[in-house]
Amino acid sequence: MTLSGSDSITVSHLEKKFGDFVAVNKISFTVRKGEIFGFLGSNGSGKSTTIRMLCGIITPTSGGGTVAGHDIVTDAEEVKKSIGYMSQKFSLYEDLTPYENLRFYLGIYNVPEKQWLERIDWVLNLARLQDARNRKTRELPPGWRQRLALGCSLLHKPDILFLDEPTSGVDPVTRSHFWNFIKQLASGGMTIFVTTHYMDEARFCERIVMINAGSIVATGSPDEIIAGACPDVPDADLNDAFIKLMKRAGV
Repeated sequence: MTLSGSDSITVSHLEKKFGDFVAVNKISFTVRKGEIFGFLGSNGSGKSTTIRMLCGIITPTSGGGTVAGHDIVTDAEEVKKSIGYMSQKFSLYEDLTPYENLRFYLGIYNVPEKQWLERIDWVLNLARLQDARNRKTRELPPGWRQRLALGCSLLHKPDILFLDEPTSGVDPVTRSHFWNFIKQLASGGMTIFVTTHYMDEARFCERIVMINAGSIVATGSPDEIIAGACPDVPDADLNDAFIKLMKRAGV
């Protein structure tokens, strides 16, 4: 693995064991600044465990890495300040309004109070929720709640955004709007680290790592992975490549 000043995330021989079970098996990769990077795998492949280590939530058994220049083992609190995180499970308070949710998360992220009004307006405009700012969050359509959750993860203007299956359970039109938003963020220099089970979404990633049973089984651009996994199938897509690689790995 070659490290570079343009790398936003570096992972070196990262390993996590739970007793005798190896959840992540000494993996290495890098993510460039401003890149939309896909981290794909079947359920139980080690994706979530890897993300939790990169976010400073759990400590690796061995190996290590850096996120936004901070060591994930010795500098975990600084890592947390440098990232935004949005999970597939809706994590906002449905009895609060979008405005109240944003106020709550500004406090969680320790954003200085003098910046609150500016940050709230920025996120509400970005997420196209100004007209819904005082509605109960539970009353909002799923796609709107998704935009609010993403907006909350951006309140402290992080260097890196982790998205863990962010469009699970939403319709194709909403997913399309969501990805247009993500591409805008990346074009502004934010690094996007995303997991998804939708291979049409994974095509938006500049590079992808596929993982199974804790080990990396493929790395490259979507086209490179398709060509490597399905060299004899001219009309193969990323879904074909994913299925073939997972079968080859014993899924």
